Amino acid sequence: MRKYIIKRLLLGFIVLMGVVFVTFFLTRVIPSDPAAKWVGPRATAVQIEAATIELGLDKPLFFQFFNYVSHLAKGDLGRSLRSHQPISQELLEFIPATAELVFIATLLAIIIGIPMGIYSAKYKNKGIDHVSRLFSVGAVSLPTFWVALFLQLIFYNWMEILPLGSRLSTQISILYDVPDITGLIIFDSLITGNWIILKDAVLHIILPGITVALFPIGLVARMTRSALLEILGEEYILSARSYGLKESIVLWKYALKNSMGPTSTVVTLSIGYTLMNTFLVESIFSWPGIGRYISGAVIGLDYPAIMGVTIFSAVSYLFLNLIADIIIALDPRIRL
Repeated sequence: MRKYIIKRLLLGFIVLMGVVFVTFFLTRVIPSDPAAKWVGPRATAVQIEAATIELGLDKPLFFQFFNYVSHLAKGDLGRSLRSHQPISQELLEFIPATAELVFIATLLAIIIGIPMGIYSAKYKNKGIDHVSRLFSVGAVSLPTFWVALFLQLIFYNWMEILPLGSRLSTQISILYDVPDITGLIIFDSLITGNWIILKDAVLHIILPGITVALFPIGLVARMTRSALLEILGEEYILSARSYGLKESIVLWKYALKNSMGPTSTVVTLSIGYTLMNTFLVESIFSWPGIGRYISGAVIGLDYPAIMGVTIFSAVSYLFLNLIADIIIALDPRIRL
């Protein structure tokens, strides 16, 4: 197991360096003037020249790359061309909002997707199976931006029961002190007993949470169903049923247990996809997360910020892949 994990870590490092290499050179190819953005719109030619030297843009491209990698090894993602603040510090301000959204989406995928897949497999080719499959295909296929706008139209514009966007309402933010312990508003307000902020935060996260959760719910339900259909035909399942065990015990204790390998792998990898999927959702719902941050960076051609978010996303996805590989390797039937 140790050799396997080390091997996966080495492969992950190679992939990460490939991402850094490609992203670095692509951001340098984009037609822009980073030095001019650094000093501002009314800078003189002398100031732009000084900024070019300060940022190291006067050096050859490969020298700039190795200089960037050396700083990256120390945890330095560079500074934003717009705010002049460290990218790592800015990311820490935006990550909690995105993490909260991803956590809610993953929780919904587990709570809804797994039972849906189980009962879809149990009642194969029956009404509940057809409805479950139709929902799963629709959840995976529907465009995220369309779902987001549709939910806003129904629940905000027509029914007027849920807010349009953001994490908290303006009135609550002004009248109450928002707890800031971990950056996760729901968790912080829960442990501090601030029920008014908790209620407002939950209402605001429902629409973006459902939008982001649709894809992983459909994916988990389909994978659970597929894995269980194969397992329910095994001899030990038939033996358990012949002994007179309750169907719920057969499904939840024996069948589900042996299907958790592929199911947990899909759940883990769907977290990575969900992280990427939040970028568009955050822009639609005015959610102050990484998606909103990267949108501003792209519009302003702030390439250090673009690279910082790209590297963060790549590291997150590689880490989730490693967890998925370890979960698979824990199955004694899998040969490493």
